[in-house]
Amino acid sequence: MSGIGVYISLFLIFGGLVTILVYSIKGRDVDRRIIFAFVFFATATAIYYNIEFKETPTTIVKNVFDRLESLPEGSKVLISFDFDPAMKPEVFPMANAFVRHSLVKKHKLYLMSLWPQGQALMTETIEDVIKVEFPEVVYGEDYVMLGYKAGNEGVLNVIITNFRKMYPSDAHNTNIDSIPLFDDVKSAADMDIIFPIGGGKPGPKEWILFVGDPGQVPMAPGLAAVVAPLIYPYYPRQVIGLLGGVKGAAEYESVLRSKYPRFQDVPAPALSMMGPQTLAHIVILSFIVIGNITFFMKRKKANA
Repeated sequence: MSGIGVYISLFLIFGGLVTILVYSIKGRDVDRRIIFAFVFFATATAIYYNIEFKETPTTIVKNVFDRLESLPEGSKVLISFDFDPAMKPEVFPMANAFVRHSLVKKHKLYLMSLWPQGQALMTETIEDVIKVEFPEVVYGEDYVMLGYKAGNEGVLNVIITNFRKMYPSDAHNTNIDSIPLFDDVKSAADMDIIFPIGGGKPGPKEWILFVGDPGQVPMAPGLAAVVAPLIYPYYPRQVIGLLGGVKGAAEYESVLRSKYPRFQDVPAPALSMMGPQTLAHIVILSFIVIGNITFFMKRKKANA
C-alpha cells in the first residue's frame, strides 16, 4: 500500500490522542469505548498497510541463531512440534524459521511431535516450506518425518537411549533402519541441537529435563510468551538460548532475512504480527500517559 496512506493513518491516530489529551485536561472523562476504538484503528492500520518494524535480535535469540549457523554442514537437527492450532500463530513461525535455517545450512532434519495435533502442523511445514522452498532436498536423506508418538515424558525417556524402541518406523510406516538418516543415529543424544517448540506439557521443559540434561544435547526452545519466564532460569547453562513469543520469532526471522537475502520474499508472519502489536502498545501506553497527566492536573486543581 501507499506510504502516504500509512502516514495519514498514523497522523490520525496520534492526532486523535493529542485531541483526547486536551479533552482530558479540561476535566472530562474519556469513554472507554474511545480507547477501544483507537486500539482497533491502530491495529487495523498496521494490518491493512502491512506495517513492519525492524527487529534487532536480543542476545538470547542471537545465541540460538549463531549456534545453528556455526554447526558444520550435515549436522543433525531435531525439531519437535509440541503444540496445537490454538498455539500456532505464536510458535509456528519459529518452527518454519528453524526449518529454513537448517536446510539452507544443509543440515539433516528430524521432525517429531509429542502432541497429536503436532503431526498435522509438521505436515504443513513440509508441504509449504520444505517442498516449495527446498525442492532439491530428498526425504530420508535430508529430512525425515517421525510424526506423533503418545507417551509424553515416557517417549523422551526412551529416545534418549534408543530411538528404534519408540520409533521402529517413520510417519509413513517406513522401517527406520532403511532410512539413511538413521545410519549413524542411535538415540537423541546423537543430535547436534534440538529445538523443542511449544508452551504446554509435555513441551520444552520436559525436553530439557529428560533429554537435554542426561544426554548433554544443546537445547534451544521456542516458547509461547506465557511460559517463557518459566524457562529463563535454565539459560545459559541448560539452554543455549530461547525464542519467547512472537517477539522472539520476529527477531529470528529478521536476522535470518539479514543473513540470507533469498528469504526476503518468503512469508515472515512473526514480523508481520509485530506491526499491529507495536502500534497497539503505543496507543495503550499513550492512554496511560494521558491518564496520569489528567490525574495529577485534577489533584493540583483540587488542592489549589
